[in-house]
Amino acid sequence: MRFKKIFRIKPDSSALLMLIAMMFAFSLMSPFFLTFGNFQIVLQPIPEIALVAIGVTILMISGEFDLSVGSVFALSPMVMVLLMSSGVPLPISMIGGLAVAALVGFVNAAITIRLGIPSFIATLGMLFMARSLTIVISGGFPPPFPRDLDLWWIVGKVDLLRVSIFWLLGIGIILGVWLRKFDFGSWIFATGGNQEAARDMGINVKLVKTTTFMLCSVLAGLAGMIQVFRIKAIVPSMGTGYELTAIAAAVIGGAALSGGIGSVVGAVIGALLIAFIENIIILTRVDANWFRFAVGAMIVIAVTINKMARDASNRSKFKDNEDE
Repeated sequence: MRFKKIFRIKPDSSALLMLIAMMFAFSLMSPFFLTFGNFQIVLQPIPEIALVAIGVTILMISGEFDLSVGSVFALSPMVMVLLMSSGVPLPISMIGGLAVAALVGFVNAAITIRLGIPSFIATLGMLFMARSLTIVISGGFPPPFPRDLDLWWIVGKVDLLRVSIFWLLGIGIILGVWLRKFDFGSWIFATGGNQEAARDMGINVKLVKTTTFMLCSVLAGLAGMIQVFRIKAIVPSMGTGYELTAIAAAVIGGAALSGGIGSVVGAVIGALLIAFIENIIILTRVDANWFRFAVGAMIVIAVTINKMARDASNRSKFKDNEDE
C-alpha cells in the first residue's frame, strides 16, 4: 500500500528507480562508468538539455506541447552573439536574446489560444520559422564568438563540475517550489488536468498557458546560451532534434501527455537517463544507431510503469473508499 502511494504522489518515482537500476547495470557493463572522469564528461551538457526538458515538462503539465524549443535553442543565442558583435554589453545582449525567446513563446501561445490551433501544429510551424530566421539573421555564416569574455560565472569549473550545473540546480529548485507551493503552480496542474473545470474554478486559463509557453521558450533560449558559452561558438544548426529529446526526457520523467502530471525533478532525471544511455553505448563501443532504440524503449517502459502504478493506486483508493 505504501509503495502504491509513493507512485501516486510522485510521478517521477519510476524514473528514479530506472535511474538507479540503470546506473547499477551500466557499472557492470563497463568499469569506466562509475568514475569521476566519466561523470565529468556526462554532466557537461546536462544543464542544457535538462533546462529545455524542464520547460517542456511544465508546458506539458498545462496540457500543451512545444516543438519549437530546438530552434529557439539556436535563435536566442544567435541574437545574443550578433548583439555582442555590434558592441552591446553581454548582460544586455543576453536580455535581448531571452526577450526574443519570450516573444516566440508568446506567439506560440497566441496562435494556440486565440486561433484555436493545436499547439502541436502551431509550434511545428514555429520550429521551421525560428530555424529559418536563425539562418537568415546570421547571413548563412556563424558570427565569431568574442574570446575575451569572462564566463566563469556560468560555465567555469568547480573541481569536476561546471558552474552551469549549479545554475540548473538553482533554477530547478525555484521552479519546483513554484509548481508545488504556490497558487500559480496549482493553476498549471488544474489547467492541464481539466481545462473546463479550471475555468469554472475562476482560473485564468489563457494566462496560465501563455506563461508556460513563454517560460518554456525562455528556458530553451537560456540553455542555448549556456551551450554557446561552453563551446565558445555559435552555429545555426545547434539544438536540432532537442525538441524530441526534451519531450522524451519529460515523458521518461513521469510527465503525462494528457497534461496535469509531471515534475521538475522528473525532467532532470529523464535528461540524466538519456545522457547515461548515450554514454554507456560509447563506453561499450556498441553501434551508435542503437541509441534511439534504447531511448524509445525507455519511453515505452516509463509510460507503462507509470500507467500501471496510477491504475493500481486508483484501484486501491477506490477499494479504501468502499471499505469506509
